[in-house]
Amino acid sequence: MSASILLTSGMGVVVILGGALLLLGIAAALFGVFSHDDGDDVVHSGPSCNTCDGNDTRCEQTCMMEAAVKPIEYFEDEELDVFAGRRSDAYTDEEAEQFEEVLTTLRPEEVVAWNRSLILRGINVPDQVKDELVMLLEG
Repeated sequence: MSASILLTSGMGVVVILGGALLLLGIAAALFGVFSHDDGDDVVHSGPSCNTCDGNDTRCEQTCMMEAAVKPIEYFEDEELDVFAGRRSDAYTDEEAEQFEEVLTTLRPEEVVAWNRSLILRGINVPDQVKDELVMLLEG
């Protein structure tokens, strides 16, 4: 007889614990439903690709990865695509002038994006133009 009492009291404990867990689950679900704010979340924005200035390498890496999955941005410089894969020290002065012409038409805020575009297109900037490009990148 004592074994059947123990079994019955053990079942009672299981039923009580199960009920408590069920109530706790219902309470959590209700809390989740009523605490949801209809999309008025505050978005904290960090640096964007428009504000990357080259000083934060994480920002630059993130922007490069982001740009790599988007269509490449051109700056009316499609003619430079013929130089893809060429080493930076292998340009003639006349070829380097093509880069210089594009560079001088860019607004200051476009220089970083243009450089990123060239990298994504596999185009190395000629050595003859690098100093000016770096100077503009550094502001």
